Amino acid sequence: MTPSCHPALPPGTPEQQHTRTPAAAHDWWRSAVVYQVYIRSFADGNGDGIGDIAGLRDRLPHLVDLGVDALWLNPWYPSPMTDGGYDVSDYRAIDPLFGTLQEAESMMQEAHDLGLKVFLDIVPNHTSDHHHWFREALAAGPDSAARDRYIFRTGRGPGGSLPPNNWRSGFGGPAWERVTEPDGTPGQWYLHLFAPEQPDLNWDNAEVRSEFEDVLRFWFDLGVDGIRIDVAHGLVKEVGLPDLGHSDIERIGMAAEGGHPHWDRDGVHEIFRGWRAVADSYEEPRVFVAEAWMGAPDRLARYVRHDELHMAFNFDYLTAPWRADRLRAAIDTNLVAFGAVGAPGTWVLSNHDMARHVSRYGRPQPDEPVRALSDFLADKSFDLGLGTRRARAAALLTLALPGGAYIYQGEELGLWEIEDLPEELLQDPTWMRSGGTDRGRDGCRVPIPWSGDRPPFGYSPPGAGAEPWLPQPTAWRSLTVEAQRGDETSMLELYRKALQQRRAHPALGDGTMTWDSPAREGVLSFTREPGFRCVVNLSERPIALPAHTEVLLSSAPVRDGCLGTDTAVWLRP
Repeated sequence: MTPSCHPALPPGTPEQQHTRTPAAAHDWWRSAVVYQVYIRSFADGNGDGIGDIAGLRDRLPHLVDLGVDALWLNPWYPSPMTDGGYDVSDYRAIDPLFGTLQEAESMMQEAHDLGLKVFLDIVPNHTSDHHHWFREALAAGPDSAARDRYIFRTGRGPGGSLPPNNWRSGFGGPAWERVTEPDGTPGQWYLHLFAPEQPDLNWDNAEVRSEFEDVLRFWFDLGVDGIRIDVAHGLVKEVGLPDLGHSDIERIGMAAEGGHPHWDRDGVHEIFRGWRAVADSYEEPRVFVAEAWMGAPDRLARYVRHDELHMAFNFDYLTAPWRADRLRAAIDTNLVAFGAVGAPGTWVLSNHDMARHVSRYGRPQPDEPVRALSDFLADKSFDLGLGTRRARAAALLTLALPGGAYIYQGEELGLWEIEDLPEELLQDPTWMRSGGTDRGRDGCRVPIPWSGDRPPFGYSPPGAGAEPWLPQPTAWRSLTVEAQRGDETSMLELYRKALQQRRAHPALGDGTMTWDSPAREGVLSFTREPGFRCVVNLSERPIALPAHTEVLLSSAPVRDGCLGTDTAVWLRP
């Protein structure tokens, strides 16, 4: 043992144990690793600079080689693309930017033939303002059946000139837009919790509820295996639409404990029980995963009760700073709350709405949760080596936890957030709505690199006539799939080995875990049976490995029996 190596961690004696009922064989989703495909940035098949179904079909073998169980596609429906496709104008078709419905069906069949499940994204809180329902609502006028599908209200103040209440848009500014009535006069206001081009639906309307159950059946009948539900906690609004109080959390998606007029209303659970009945009506039941931002894990757990949704992302884990105490708290509270209702954990490090975790972790870590680099990190210098080292350790921690996991495209390559995109190319509505003070989410949506030593790095076919819709940095030449494949030190090979071992090891996936005791400050160490231990060193000094018979995998070399700082290891005890 070297003098700089702290004493060995003690033998694994029970400290806190998380247990749940073993999953039935058909409950594949309880242990699944799902790969998120942000389709416009994944692979461009026709050379127009925008990712599409043709490009995805060509790259399906990458997902098989990586070792994931399923893919989740961000919206591919017809859309004006005000919010990257989350403003849907037709829920039963494919936007021509991405291909055709026939191509979509072929892709899903090819994925199934390769052993991959397919998830789609459904956006039920709002439609596009180009949706035929909304155009009908504008033409029909006040008090019409068409307007009742949305949330129209008469304004306050003289002549109704002020918004109906003080609600705020998640993208900045008021959450209300006034319309011009068919006779040309200033009229009612409609609610949009996001961009004005995304009018909120009225989920008290029976036609809205019936329509979305039919949309689910449409895609399930085509072979879709699962659905990710966008803004799952935002569908139901409080009767009377009261003003937000000073204690309400107005930021996008954060439900406040004690009630909030438009986040996490109890009525959403009736909606999702109806959706669950639709999913369970199939011979091979379909599954759901919720995007639901909560202030308390026990509130989130209500969405994954046995007769509602199957999974919900653990955003407390995603936003936790790289600190052992914060990560452990996020893990414990989630496993306790979800275990109480028999649901698996669902772990995620990055997605299309969050700054990439290499860039979040590569800065001095705050006490507070972090979603964007503007959250306490914007003025902190970025250390790429540090962020990459921590991201490698985080991957092994995440894939060792009980339950399922989601991988955001490019994290298996070690991509970082692109923070210097030219302002004229930024497309996120947050950038526009904030008056250019918040750069938004485009930095994590840059097209991923596949091969070659210069952009577009195989993202588009040779001789493509258009540049990628967002520019790739030349520094990514060392991070292409081609460059990393076969390099035993690369992030890609680390993910491949971890996923191979996760699939083969009987302790991994859904199941139980026990924290090793006593806990050492700055170290996460837990055991899973049979025969698995994960140790993550987040402290400032190397530590001695606990007793073991074999090192299964490590995020950095283990030398002289010591685990370096910001390093994770999988052991056979």
